Amino acid sequence: MAKIKYYYDPETLSYRKIERKKRKTFSYIMLFLTAAGLFGLLFYILSFHYIDSPKAKALKRENENLKLNFEILNKRIVEVEDVLANVQERDENLYRIHFEAASIPDEQRLAGFGGVNRYRPLEGYENSELIINTTKEIDKLSKQLVVQSKSLDEIIQLAENKEKLLASIPAIQPVSNEDLTRMASGFGFRSDPFTKRRKMHYGMDFTAPRGTPIYATGDGTVVRADSRSSGYGKHIRIDHGFGYTSLYAHLYRYKVRVGQKVKRGDLIGLVGSTGRSQAPHLHYEVHKDGDKINPIHFYYGSLSAKEFAAILEQSKLENQSLD
Repeated sequence: MAKIKYYYDPETLSYRKIERKKRKTFSYIMLFLTAAGLFGLLFYILSFHYIDSPKAKALKRENENLKLNFEILNKRIVEVEDVLANVQERDENLYRIHFEAASIPDEQRLAGFGGVNRYRPLEGYENSELIINTTKEIDKLSKQLVVQSKSLDEIIQLAENKEKLLASIPAIQPVSNEDLTRMASGFGFRSDPFTKRRKMHYGMDFTAPRGTPIYATGDGTVVRADSRSSGYGKHIRIDHGFGYTSLYAHLYRYKVRVGQKVKRGDLIGLVGSTGRSQAPHLHYEVHKDGDKINPIHFYYGSLSAKEFAAILEQSKLENQSLD
């Protein structure tokens, strides 16, 4: 029950009951509610714009931390790009030139990503520009790394092939100088020992005693060790790969068999005088892609400059061959 209030009336010298009008009461109530609403709205606006909640503060700190991480990541990307650029430069100006490989065009190395906007989902955020630029750089760097990785795989394969090629080329003299009596005949036109006519001699003749060791001049596989080729007698043929084949004729005895893998310097046979031969010697030939070429150009692996000059002069003499 509401409490009754009185006031003193000096005219009547008595206390009178206070009568509260309903309209006035309603006005007070509305005024109070309006003031409270305005105060609440003002507090909300101030707190939203100027006062951060604990959750908002945590999100703000997280956002700043992410922004800092992206900036650090961008610096690292620049460092990686510098390293990659150095590798690409060496790849183009050192490795590929050394191994005679075709250059990789810049359009292929630096190609971007065309077509639809792949970065649309990253748009519309406070730091969208930073995130999109970083993502683009990472995508570009990833693609360049893939191209460079494939290039280095190719260079490794070329290096392995180069190593195999250098080991396979017939690069030493098949008879050592200690066992050699003389270099009887070289590559070119020579007098046939049987017909005395001038004809092409497609190899080099090394005079040595019967049983003198004969060595493989390069790595390869023995493809023939027989006497079924006219004039050569007992002979050996080694396939070195890369189009190279070497032939060793007039042998006394074999030291290898067909299908056997040999290394440069391995003993493969002994000097003899079988087939169309006038005296014990080794007839030696080098073939490249089926063509017979002068073996004198391949002795860089076993002779000194002085020895090579001497044998070169002897090979030029148009004397009589021994086969």
